[in-house]
Amino acid sequence: MIREQATSFRSSRTARILHGALALFAAATLLASETVHAGPPYMTDDPEPVEYLHWEVYLATQHFIYRDGASGAAPLIDMNYGALPGLQLHVQGQLTYARPSGGSTFFGVGDTEVGAKVRFVSEGAWWPMVSTYPLLDFPTGDSSRQLGTGRAHAFLPLWLQKSAGPWTSFGGGGLWINPGVGNRDFWYVGWEIQRHMADLALGAEVFYTTPDLIGGDANLRFNIGFLYDLTEHHHLLFSAGRSIVGATLFQSYAAYQLTL
Repeated sequence: MIREQATSFRSSRTARILHGALALFAAATLLASETVHAGPPYMTDDPEPVEYLHWEVYLATQHFIYRDGASGAAPLIDMNYGALPGLQLHVQGQLTYARPSGGSTFFGVGDTEVGAKVRFVSEGAWWPMVSTYPLLDFPTGDSSRQLGTGRAHAFLPLWLQKSAGPWTSFGGGGLWINPGVGNRDFWYVGWEIQRHMADLALGAEVFYTTPDLIGGDANLRFNIGFLYDLTEHHHLLFSAGRSIVGATLFQSYAAYQLTL
């Protein structure tokens, strides 16, 4: 989504913005309950990395409502940087809340996510873009208050994308390494399609996860959403949906995005 030339960083005004982004990046590494693993505003990711020497900064909030309570992130800070052509570095931190049904609401630092998106096939006339985007979650949240998982987790996915005129479609999936008593490794598979109209892109996704607990249930969910370009550098994102099969009754995501 970032399309400027790297030379724009030489202006004093942009340098001040970049310094602010670096400060946010440092803060995000200190922050860290359910983590958003997505190509915002969707749960399914896309394979396109941030362009070389450019930034994406998201200030977001996310909410999940279940039969037995609610959880989410408010706020969430997501930082992405184009470290090399075809390589994106990622860090995400959040303040999270957990509200069990009939219980107290807990609020505090959640788990922290880092990752690297690597594109190894560029999109062509007859083939899709292909990337991998390994993610690692660090247990920086307090699991005793349901603000974190208490263990490190890893996601090993493969993502594809193809565009045709105003339409873009992306998806794929991978394996979550999910340690812990009663847990089991599980698969995520999802696909999204969106249509671009001037400054607005409307989209919808469907995604499926196998059970993440021994004796647990699989989940099939959907989201609908949009991305709106306020200006070249300022964007609004939103999605909402619910489960078709599984425990999640409702989920939503809203964010402001700054691109540099």
